[in-house]
Amino acid sequence: MSLQKPTLKLELVTKRYGDFTAVDGLSLQVSPGRIFGLLGPNGAGKTTTIRMIVGITAPDEGSVELFGRRVTPELQNRIGYLPEERGLYKKMRVGEQLKFFSELKGFSGRPAEEALERWLAKVKLSEWRRKKASELSKGMQQKIQFIVAVMHDPDLLVLDEPFSGLDPVNVELLKDLVLELKEAGKTIIFSTHQMEVAERICDDICLINRSRKILSGSIREVKSGFGRNAVALRHAGGDGVLEDPLLVASIERHSDHLEALLAPGADPQELLRRLLASGARVERFELVEPSLNDIFIEKVGGADNE
Repeated sequence: MSLQKPTLKLELVTKRYGDFTAVDGLSLQVSPGRIFGLLGPNGAGKTTTIRMIVGITAPDEGSVELFGRRVTPELQNRIGYLPEERGLYKKMRVGEQLKFFSELKGFSGRPAEEALERWLAKVKLSEWRRKKASELSKGMQQKIQFIVAVMHDPDLLVLDEPFSGLDPVNVELLKDLVLELKEAGKTIIFSTHQMEVAERICDDICLINRSRKILSGSIREVKSGFGRNAVALRHAGGDGVLEDPLLVASIERHSDHLEALLAPGADPQELLRRLLASGARVERFELVEPSLNDIFIEKVGGADNE
């Protein structure tokens, strides 16, 4: 983790709406130059947390610090924000909208024009510059809003469900652009309930559920602390070995292999030894670390958060 001052620090932040507590005592830190995943099921409190980060609403309790200071309008110009609820002016041309939004961030003139052209090319929408937003597909509109978030060259980029509704090709396109921004030194907060995407791009995560933090840390720390002991296995023979409950707790079968979740305290090498001793032909034997999706399901427990 970086020894620099955190780009973002939340300290015991709480937000209530009447009797409903949307965020309850949340503390987290986002380090410079890293991608931070704010993860959780729908309704967990992710968007409310982001709204407090970008200054749309204020916490009822606790504090939010950006770049070592309390949030101010000046600091907000250093943030790029892609909200979950998209919103473009339907009758306004794409190029005009991008100039308008960049001017709201104090970014105009020739530098803004050059950035506009560069980003339209990056998302493969150069030829749509003079089209009205209403003429664009939902996926195209989403890419335009991504440009709105990044065009003024912010130091902190906040993306709330950025890949929602995009086809796989455009998910890959935006993912690559996010990774490019990280390489350029930007700090990125990435909110999603899509664990497979988060696992591919996040350095650190915070999992929240029902308004509270469940766990946090680097991807490596979170996985190593999960304590899951599983083996991916492809073999012929020796099936009786897998039926020993002191060795194997459960089996999940896939198209070309199976995944054996070992019993508590069981040694994977003992499983391999017994399979070979039984005469089994073992073609694959691989320790499997838990995915973020596995961790998400266990920690959240499939609770209804809608």
